[in-house]
Amino acid sequence: MGGSGLESGGVPQGDPGPHGPRGAPHGLRVLPEGRLSYGMQVPITSLSTLYAEPWEVEAGPGALRQVARAADRLGFAYVATCDHVAVPVRLAAAMGTTWYDPVATLAHLAAVTERTLLLSHVSVAALRHPLVLAKQYATVDRLSDGRLVLGVGAGHVREEFQALGVDFHRRGALLDETVDALKAALGPEEFPEFRGSRFAFRGLGQAPRPARTPRPPVWVGGSSPAALRRAALRGDGWLSQGDPRERLPERIDALRRLREKAGRDGPFAVGAISEALYVGTPGWDVGPRTLSGRAGTVAESLRVYGALGVDQIQVRFRCRDLAELLDQMAAFAGEVAPLLND
Repeated sequence: MGGSGLESGGVPQGDPGPHGPRGAPHGLRVLPEGRLSYGMQVPITSLSTLYAEPWEVEAGPGALRQVARAADRLGFAYVATCDHVAVPVRLAAAMGTTWYDPVATLAHLAAVTERTLLLSHVSVAALRHPLVLAKQYATVDRLSDGRLVLGVGAGHVREEFQALGVDFHRRGALLDETVDALKAALGPEEFPEFRGSRFAFRGLGQAPRPARTPRPPVWVGGSSPAALRRAALRGDGWLSQGDPRERLPERIDALRRLREKAGRDGPFAVGAISEALYVGTPGWDVGPRTLSGRAGTVAESLRVYGALGVDQIQVRFRCRDLAELLDQMAAFAGEVAPLLND
C-alpha cells in the first residue's frame, strides 16, 4: 500500500493522529509543519464537467467508500467535498446538478475512515445561519474524533442565494461575519456568545461540542482581494480555487503581508490545486493539462509548490474507472509522495 507514502503525505506512519499522545485532539495546526502534504476531492459527489470523469456518473456510495478508505490507508492528508444547494438551468450543462451535501457526506466518510482529515472545500457558509452550521459541523467533528477542517467560501451562483433569501451582492460581508460567528460557536464554550450586525447569540447552549480544541480549523477559499484578506485576517488557512502556478507567488505574498500587518502569527495552511495527474505513461489521451510520467518526474514538478510556500496540494487523477483511480492513488502514495519533500 505504499508505506513510504504515509511518511511523506498527510499523517506520518506511527503518528498518533489528531489526538496527540492521548486525550482530545487539539490545536489549529493539522498538517505536518515544513512538509508538503497532499489531499484530494472525492469523486462522485460533484459532477461538474470541468473535472468529473465519465465513469463517476453511474458510480455510487460503494465506490465513494472505497476511495475514502484508500485515501485513509495511503496517507492522504484529507478527503474533501464541496457544496451547492441548487444549480440553476443556465449553469446546469457545465456544473451538473449532482452535488452531494457536504455535511452528510463528511459524516458518512467519518464512519469509514480513521486518520484522514475531512475537509469541506468549500461550504458556501453565507447561505446558512452560523448556529446551524456550527451544530452540523461540530457534530461531524465529534463523530470523526476531531478530524474536521471547515473550508468556507463566498459562493458564486446568484440564483442559489436568491432562492434561499440571502443577498447575493452582500455575500462577502456576510461571509466575514459568518466566519467570526462560526469561530465563536465552534469554540470550547457550551454557551457561546457573539454579537455582529446580522447575527447575535448568547445564553444558547449547543452540544455536542467539537472534539478538537480550541475548535476545528477554518480554511477560507477564494482568490479575489477580498477572499485573500478574509483568509489572512480571519482564517487558519487559505484554499486556492485553482490559481495556476504562476499566480501563486503573488497570492501567497499578499497573504503574508496581510498577516504580518495584522500581527497574526499562528498556524496558517496554504493550499493549492495541482494539475490533473497520471502516474506513469498513459495508454490513452489524458488531456493537454495533465502532468504525467515517471514518479520522479511528477514529484520534481510538484515540489515547486512547496518551494513557493504551499503546505498542501489537492491532487486529482485522470482515470477511466474506479480501479484505475485506486491504482493511481496507490502509485502516487507509494512512488511519488516519498519524493515530495526531498
